[in-house]
Amino acid sequence: MKLLAKTMGAIAALAACIASPAAADTLIVEAGSVIMDADSQPSGPMAIVVIDGTIRDILPSDSPDLEVYAVEGSKVIDLSDKTVLPGLIDLHTHLSGDPSGEFWRAATTPPEYFTLIAAKNARITALAGFTTVRDLGSRTDQVTQMLRRATAEGMVAGPRIVTSARTIAIIGGHGDVNGFIEHVNDVLDSGFTCTGPVECAAKVRLASQYGADLIKITATGGVLSQQGRGLEAHFSDEEMRAIVETAETLGLKVAAHAHGARGIEAAARAGVHTIEHGTYLDEQAARVMRENGTTLVPTLMALKGVSEGLDTGTYTPVVEAKIRAVQPLMASLVSRARQFGVRVAFGTDAGVFPHGRNGEEFALMVAQGMSPREALASATTVAADVLGMGDTIGRIAPGFSADLIAVDGNPLADVTVLEDVDFVMVRGRVIE
Repeated sequence: MKLLAKTMGAIAALAACIASPAAADTLIVEAGSVIMDADSQPSGPMAIVVIDGTIRDILPSDSPDLEVYAVEGSKVIDLSDKTVLPGLIDLHTHLSGDPSGEFWRAATTPPEYFTLIAAKNARITALAGFTTVRDLGSRTDQVTQMLRRATAEGMVAGPRIVTSARTIAIIGGHGDVNGFIEHVNDVLDSGFTCTGPVECAAKVRLASQYGADLIKITATGGVLSQQGRGLEAHFSDEEMRAIVETAETLGLKVAAHAHGARGIEAAARAGVHTIEHGTYLDEQAARVMRENGTTLVPTLMALKGVSEGLDTGTYTPVVEAKIRAVQPLMASLVSRARQFGVRVAFGTDAGVFPHGRNGEEFALMVAQGMSPREALASATTVAADVLGMGDTIGRIAPGFSADLIAVDGNPLADVTVLEDVDFVMVRGRVIE
């Protein structure tokens, strides 16, 4: 379309910005086709009007009504050879961490460095097409809370961030410091471990005080921690109920890392909102999840990523044994969840594998029986609903945040096109 040809020179200036300002901006995104949401078919050529970071209108590219938005200073972004769709949502990331089997680095790396890592990974994640992430466990007390603010203000290029900040764990369990001598453990202790319902409730209040958007607990053992005592339940039923009930009084949801079936069941019965990983999900645990409206976030890329490090000296023998133990279960996780009627939402555990590869999760989900449309919904409308943001993100519609990505081809026919994103806009700001 030739609309506003005189303004096309502004595109170069727009592309030169890491995160262009949205205030008082009018942007017109010319798309070859648009997928409004995961239930829609690709359209013909369309123009998406963005004003002050919010989608104002979506019109056919040849509509005369576009002239209303042809104001002085408006900019045109030419994506006329691309498919534009809603920005993607990853419900399980760790922006302040990069993959490593060197657990001892926790004792040698100052928190300032983790902040720089987080800023780097925020930009990489956005460029991969993920315009909103839920960060479930950071390396220092305030790194993701401050990154949340910096990305919201456009100071740092990155996605919208919803964060649990630090993880609440049992003493000596997954999420606590492991593998060091006693006085090193004491120095590294983040203060978010607990024993008993009263103390666990207090840790929820502490997380809220520190600015957490939700609570993350390690309800069972984990694969990458330096203890090999299995992957079943860590918290008692009373402790988990205290965590969930306290979180609810503060308006917070709870995400539970959980592998073992009985740990999944106990966490769902306690009222957690999402189960992360869910490796050993069985019919009994799935029934409790359905009854309590609990969503599974399967993180298939986590296993793919750590499996790439087997037999390379990356991980300790304790960790390698656990990776091998969960491999057969993760290969059927999504298909089991679907068979049992459990809702599945998109999450990857990025940070366990290199950030930026988040989009590879789609093909893994499709390989386990999801259609490309269902996989896309898991990372848009379903994930937005999990976050309680279904009226703001996950669709291209008037009044929604201008979170847009562009790809070659049709992801509803070939979901792997989402592994190579060509254009990203977060809150009306173009990420370069």
